[in-house]
Amino acid sequence: MRIRRALLYVPGDSPRKIAKALTLDCDCICLDLEDAVATSQKAAARVGVAKALAELDFGRSERLVRISAVGSGFAQDDLAQVIAARPHGIVLPKIEDASQIQWLDKQISEAEGRYAWPAGEINIIAMVETARAVLSLPAICRASARLQAIIFGAEDLAQDIGATRTGDAWEMLYARSAVVLHAAAFGLQAIDMVYVAYHDGDGLRLEAEQGAQLGFAGKQAIHPSQIGPIQTAFSPSPEAIARARRLIQSFAEWQASGVGAFELDGEMVDAPVMRAAEQVIDKARAYGLAT
Repeated sequence: MRIRRALLYVPGDSPRKIAKALTLDCDCICLDLEDAVATSQKAAARVGVAKALAELDFGRSERLVRISAVGSGFAQDDLAQVIAARPHGIVLPKIEDASQIQWLDKQISEAEGRYAWPAGEINIIAMVETARAVLSLPAICRASARLQAIIFGAEDLAQDIGATRTGDAWEMLYARSAVVLHAAAFGLQAIDMVYVAYHDGDGLRLEAEQGAQLGFAGKQAIHPSQIGPIQTAFSPSPEAIARARRLIQSFAEWQASGVGAFELDGEMVDAPVMRAAEQVIDKARAYGLAT
């Protein structure tokens, strides 16, 4: 599974912003053909996105494209234009049931066959943004073997249910948690909501840290300045890495002496705590923060 701490949306009709994104060392760059592009510019944006995917060096960043929603009248044309450029994955917005993911899976499979690409190499990331989608999460999560992550869209969900967005996002807690729980149950990553006040660095850091605490693997970004704080929030800190290593060493020592649970720094340590420490080290190694 790819590292997806920060997923940056870049308007597909802006070559300047696309070029800038390639300099940012972001885990995922998502060229957007949906919300960021006016209807009158969609045809030009498709051409620009396909050209960027084919000609530009994205470095280590995952190359994603967000197409328009199924049923919008644009999804088929969006996909047909960009699929030949072989993105790593397609982000599908505003899904409400498994059939929409299955439609996309079929389209991608046909393209892989047409171009003689390895079957299953292009992944799907689905966006949960409505009440119906939240209630359909079990079916959505098992809709396709290509599905690797679920993105939580708070702004559209708030509009859908008539909620008022607040600074601490308490009105999103149920749906936010549901996305994390279902993603974990089906072996998928969960990617947290956008922080729209992109000039508020303190608020972004707090919300990103809360998302990491809830179990999200990463967070959406809408501005380059958000990438650093987000990727830091979803990475183990040096202190967390040091504590995890100390805990693993202590656990091995106590196990060797025949003790299954023990106290460390005033806290009880047993097998689940040990597994959590191992996950910290695994993440640190994946992110290049530990050997």
